[in-house]
Parts: sequence; C-alpha cells; structure tokens
Amino acid sequence: MDEVVDEASHEAVHDHRELGRELGLFGSDPLIGAGLPYWLPDGAAVRHALEEYIRGRERAAGYRHVYSPVLGKRELYEVSGHWAHYRDDMFPPMDVGGEQMVLRPSLCPHHALLYRSRSRSYRELPLRMAELGGMFRAELSGVLGGLTRVRAIQLNDAHIFCTPGQVEQEAAAALELIASAYAAMGLRAARYRLSLPGPGGKYAAAPEMWQRATDALVGVLARLGLPYEAERGEAAFYGPKIDVQVADHAGRESTLSTVQVDFHQPERFDLGYVGADGARHRPVMVHRSVVGSVERAVAQLVEVHGGAFPAWLAPLQVAVLPVGPEQAGAAAEFAARCAGLGLRAEVSAPEQGSLGARVRRARLVPYQVVVGAREAAGGLVAPRLRDGRRLDPLPGREFAARVAALVGAYEVRLWDGPGAG
Repeated sequence: MDEVVDEASHEAVHDHRELGRELGLFGSDPLIGAGLPYWLPDGAAVRHALEEYIRGRERAAGYRHVYSPVLGKRELYEVSGHWAHYRDDMFPPMDVGGEQMVLRPSLCPHHALLYRSRSRSYRELPLRMAELGGMFRAELSGVLGGLTRVRAIQLNDAHIFCTPGQVEQEAAAALELIASAYAAMGLRAARYRLSLPGPGGKYAAAPEMWQRATDALVGVLARLGLPYEAERGEAAFYGPKIDVQVADHAGRESTLSTVQVDFHQPERFDLGYVGADGARHRPVMVHRSVVGSVERAVAQLVEVHGGAFPAWLAPLQVAVLPVGPEQAGAAAEFAARCAGLGLRAEVSAPEQGSLGARVRRARLVPYQVVVGAREAAGGLVAPRLRDGRRLDPLPGREFAARVAALVGAYEVRLWDGPGAG
C-alpha cells in the first residue's frame, strides 16, 4: 500500500483554535463548559460533509451502520473491562432509578452486545459494524484545547467480528480505507506507530492473547510494506494498535486513525459463532477508525489547509458574484442550479460591496463565479478558481455539472479542464 500522502497539501502553519473561530466554524461558552465546543453553520457544513463521506465509503466497503445509546449501566463497563482499567477517564456514574448509569467512554461494549443479540454463523463473518457515535471522556481542564482534546467526542468507529484467519485481511483493508480517506482530505500521515503495552496494571492480563494480536498487526504492516515504530505504553487496555499519527502546526503529534486487534472483549462478553464444523468458536474483534473523532479530524483539516478546504469539504463551494443589480436574477438562478446539484452555493450581492471586495471575501471559496451583463444575456458564467486561475466563460449548466462531478468524486483538484494541474 502506498504511504498516506497528498502532493497537493502544504505544510501546516495554522492554529485551528484561532482560525476556526476566525472562520466561524466553532466556538465555546463557559455556560456550556470547557471541552464542549459548539459547531456554527459553516463548521457544521464541514462536519456533515465529512460524516457523509465516511458513511458512504464504509457502505461501499461492506459495513452496516448501527445506532447505540450513549449511556450504559455500570455493569456493562465492568464486563468489558473499562471500569477496572479505564475508570479514571470516565465520568462518574449517575444514580437513576436504583441503577448506576455511565456516559460511555467507548462504543465497543455496545457493539459487542449488538453482535450477541442473536446467534451467528461463520457464513456471516466478517461482520463489519460501523457507527458515528458519541462517547465521553472526563479529560482534565488543563489538557483541553480547541477540537483536539474535548470531553464529548463524535467518533467514526467500527468493529469487525471475524474468524482468526480473517484478522490480517480485515486489518489491512482498514488501513487501505484510511489511506484513501487521507488522500481525499488532503492529509498525510506523519508516521505509523505500533502501540504496545507498557509496565503497570492498566492492561488486561492475558499474555498469550497480547502476543497473538501483536503478531497479527506486525503481519499486516509487513504485508503492506509500511514502515513503523513500536512504542511501549500506548496500547489500549485490551490490545495492541496500529496508530496513524498526524502532526499539527507546531509539530506536535496526535493519533487520528487506528486499527486494533482485540481477543479480550470477545472473551469477556462470551461472543461466539457456529463454525463449518458445527462447533462454537470465538470471533476476533478488530476495532478501526478511519478518520478518528470528527473533532480532531476537522482540527487537522483546518491546520493543514488553513481554511482552504478541498472543494467537497468547503462550507461554501460556489460564490456567485453578480457585477451589478441587473444581474441579480441570473446569479440567483445559477446559484439555485448549483444547489439543485447538491452544491453549497450563495449569491454575494452587489449591495455587499464592490466586485473586488466580494472576490477577496470569497478567497477561500473553491469556485467564484462572476456574472456580468454578457454572461447573464448568454446563460454563461465566468469562473475564477481559488488558486488564482480564471476560466473562459462557459455555459452555467456545464460549469455547475462539472463542479458537481468533481465534488461528488471527492477530488482534491479544483478543475479537470484546460489549465488544470
């Protein structure tokens, strides 16, 4: 597999906390609380586009989507092992009707219960279960920051229940899905990390299971020819991980995507399937997240692109600029055509300033479309691309259709016609 790179991306020099607020993507309020950012309309548009992209890619890769509650009984996390090994990072239990309820720190216990909701056969495996779901971490206020460390997390999560012989293939396919997503987002991996257990008691005690899981992940990295660095003390409490590391504007690393092999939770939840021999067997659980948390993914996108997102992610994709009031009707008609094709388009009216001022305000919009008297009379548009290129006037219908096709294909490039690089 090729390394996760994008030749069109540039070195990150932006702090997402400052730029995200400047661009009106997200904010915070002390009445809501630290580590609980809210999303403004433009930020919500980026987030929605990212979520729809990953859902579509997962469906194409054979995943089935589910929903599960963000709460669970304390007993659930005692069974999974989170209560014993992860309690310090969880919010305190809430007493409700004589039961203790907990905001979930992870989606995997719920998915284990969904798997065991009925009997399973080897013919169903691998069973790929995905969810964009909320989870909660009781992070200390001193480590919270922007979108990278928050207390309420929307996670692009999935769990693959498979036979032992399917583990390497499924983990490799997950890494290839991650590479494809990074290319579409214009991101690159700083490095791949094999995260292993360290000293101390925060890990489930099962040496044989740990070795089997580690051997599987090492085999996947070798199979794909990916260089990696092994680090102790970075594993999940239930198993080792391949972490895809990214770097922020200051060179600080964080984990965005991950693939994990877990023999522990299938054992704890007594998961099983009927094999070809008619006997009951234990499945393996492969955890994987393609874009990680939506919050951290958007933070990384802001820092890498400085607000000039790939067109499919841009809050506003087409800015329509009538030269004068006489072209307002034609501009509105073209914007409506774009919207009908699923594009996010708005008219920047002459009342909002000179044409030059409106073009400058739209500098981060991938496509700026000028509509003058000649264009309005002939059903044409005069497009300007965000990278500074100007295209010859062409029919509005043709331009909108070609932009919609590029956006629908999740292309990083802005144009595929004359002058395209």
